[in-house]
Parts: sequence; structure tokens; C-alpha cells
Amino acid sequence: MSGQIIFVIWRESIEALLVIGILSNWLRREAATGAVGARAGRYLWGGVASGLAVALLFAAMVLGFAETLPPMLREDMMTAMVFLAAGLIVQMVLWMRRHARTLKRDLEWDLSDAARSGHWWTIFVLAAIAVAREGSETVVFLYGMVAGAAGTSLPGILGAIALGFALAFATYALMQLGGRLLPWSRFFRISEAMLLLLGCALFTTGLEQLVGAGILPFHAPLWDMSAILDDGGRVGGIVASLTGYRAAPDWVTLAGWIGYSAFVTVALAFATRPVRRAVQRAG
Repeated sequence: MSGQIIFVIWRESIEALLVIGILSNWLRREAATGAVGARAGRYLWGGVASGLAVALLFAAMVLGFAETLPPMLREDMMTAMVFLAAGLIVQMVLWMRRHARTLKRDLEWDLSDAARSGHWWTIFVLAAIAVAREGSETVVFLYGMVAGAAGTSLPGILGAIALGFALAFATYALMQLGGRLLPWSRFFRISEAMLLLLGCALFTTGLEQLVGAGILPFHAPLWDMSAILDDGGRVGGIVASLTGYRAAPDWVTLAGWIGYSAFVTVALAFATRPVRRAVQRAG
């Protein structure tokens, strides 16, 4: 599970850093020409702080609500959060697929409008929404991962979160220094594939919890590849937590893999259609 947490914190933090970086670089560039003053920067970082506060408040609300539930309902909530986390991962990939090409341009247009009108609260809102959105998604992901794992410890979770943040800042710094080795477009394509595999892992875990609760039927394994890669071993466990791999899947697991793959394939096809049309019109 630590690998899941590290990856999600890393990817979500980079998305937030990307938006903050676009806003900050624009303000720095305009400040050099005298178009904006230091006041605009205070709105930016105030928005970042507010977004973090919203995400932390959301985390406290989720944990507090879970504590008020009786044990049986709490287990149901945990299972629901696993599926919600899987769904949010797919939604996040689809959103980035639609908006990645125009994200910088759209943000800079909003900033230009704010500069002309003097409405610097626009910068505050853009930064706050970006951080709050990524932070709230991360809360759902983490809760879903912890709910779908056994034997988790708070120090291990906090350590994985800290490492994820450190990797995100290091990755963003390297990408800013030079994107020739790994351009942003290629980075997002690779991380999209990894996110969708992680979504499959969470979806598979949710199905197993439904089987354990007696909601879905239990079936004997269709095959057993434990001799090649055991999902209960160290290496196999990492692969399983990041991709949904099972050495001995049953009909429910196999149907889940097929259904998830079919849904993602169709959703990506529809998500990229508007982007292709926009590129063709621009060409």
C-alpha cells in the first residue's frame, strides 16, 4: 500500500504544482514589466494556503463522519470509498486528457483579465480551487487505499506521504530545469497509464470486499500463477497493489478486469474526441 500512497501523493502534488507554477511564472514575468505588483503574489499564496485548509477540513470531516458510524456501516463506507477512489482516478485522467493542451493558455487568459480589471481575487480563487481540488481528491484516494489494505500503520502512512511530497517537488524542479529528457506531455501519458492501473487495483480490491461481504458470489480460482508471481509475496504484492494483479483470479475478478478495461477504453475515446477536433480546427 505504501507504493500506492507514494504514487498518488506524487502525481496529485505535481498537478497542483503545475497550476501554481503557471500562475507564479506569469506573475513573475508581468512583475518584471511593471504590469503587476507584489500585491498579486500575496493573493496567489493566500489562495494556496486556503486550498490546503479546505483539503485538511475535508479530511477531518471524512474521518469524523466515519467515527460516528457503527462498525458495520463503517465497513460499508470503506468499501464505497474504495470504489469512489477508483472512479475519481479515472475521472482525473479524463479531465487531464481534455484540458492538458489548453490548461496554461486558459489560466493565462484568466490572469490577463484579472490584471486588466484589477480583480486579483481571481488569482486567489484559481490557486485555492487547484489546491483544494487536488487535496480533496488525495483525501479520498488515501482513505480508499487505507480502507482496502490490511495491517496499515500511521507511521508508515505518514512516511509514504512525506516521500510522495519530496518526490513531487524533486520531479517538478527537474522538469522546470529542462523538459527535453521527459517532456510534460510524455510525463502525463506515462503517469496516466500508471494511474489507470492503480484505479484497476482499487476496483479489484473493492470487488473482493463485496465478495467477502457476501454481496457478490465466491468462485473457485480460474487459474493459479503463484509459482510465477505470487501476489502475496514481496514483488508480487507491489505489482498487485499498483495494478490489480491477482495470481489466482476467480470469475468476479476477471469480469471486473474486463469491465474496467472496456469502460476506460470507451471513456478515453470519447474524452480525446473533442481534443482531436480542436487540434484539427487549429491546424
